[in-house]
Amino acid sequence: MGAGNPVKIAAAAVSHAKDYGNDYVLIDTAGRLQIDEKLMDELKRIKEAVHPTDVLLVVDAMTGQEAVNVAKSFNDLLDVTGVILTKLDGDARGGGALSVRAVTGKPIKFAGTGEKLADLEVFHPDRMASRILGMGDVLTLIEDAQKNVDEKAARETARKMMHEGLDLNDVLEQMRQMKKMGPMKNVLAKMPGVAEQIKDVDIDDRQVDRTAAIILSMTPAERAKPELINPPRKRRIAAGSGMRVEDVNRLLKGYEQMRKLMKRFGKKGVRRRFSGMGMPF
Repeated sequence: MGAGNPVKIAAAAVSHAKDYGNDYVLIDTAGRLQIDEKLMDELKRIKEAVHPTDVLLVVDAMTGQEAVNVAKSFNDLLDVTGVILTKLDGDARGGGALSVRAVTGKPIKFAGTGEKLADLEVFHPDRMASRILGMGDVLTLIEDAQKNVDEKAARETARKMMHEGLDLNDVLEQMRQMKKMGPMKNVLAKMPGVAEQIKDVDIDDRQVDRTAAIILSMTPAERAKPELINPPRKRRIAAGSGMRVEDVNRLLKGYEQMRKLMKRFGKKGVRRRFSGMGMPF
């Protein structure tokens, strides 16, 4: 309907949804502060016009205690039914969540950890408590892995890691699986004891793309047998990926260190202990 009276537009949207058999209507009002009486009154008139099932207040976790004042004002006016806490992918631990809950008496229903729909998660109080205390959030990390990582491929990688060793094709696939779980800093922050250590560390997710570019510049034979990569091949790979020879050397060195580590784990004694724990090797 374009620009116009928000109250009439909201009412028309609900009427349209009924006519066309839509299941849900989300009325996303413009952002506003509690001190803007005109806009706050507009919210009240929209609520009276459409009789919503839920009135959810979106609170920015980065605003800290100011979020409490906003929540109180909105709840006093609209009697909100729940809260959505956003920007938990930043440096904020979400301590304001406790205050918002205490002041409004209303539940926090969802937590936003990014800008995509998939980044909107059901809120779990116990996990938020762990996050606030710097203890990580292992359960959410496990759920993220279950949603985004191919379980069959992960089992095959584990088997290959213990028996045959990984080549650079496997490394590339693992990097792709990890990227599905979101920004690396967010993944690491969910691990116990890690969140505090990386709080001020700048983790560049583009490094994963750069490493992938180097591997993709190799021939299939080079990925399967990195020992084939001599100085002339390194120069060709660096040129093909837009990187430096030093970057290629760093990747190959890291791969070799990982391969040696996996070789130690592949020893029968270690494998037998893992097998006793029910690991799929």
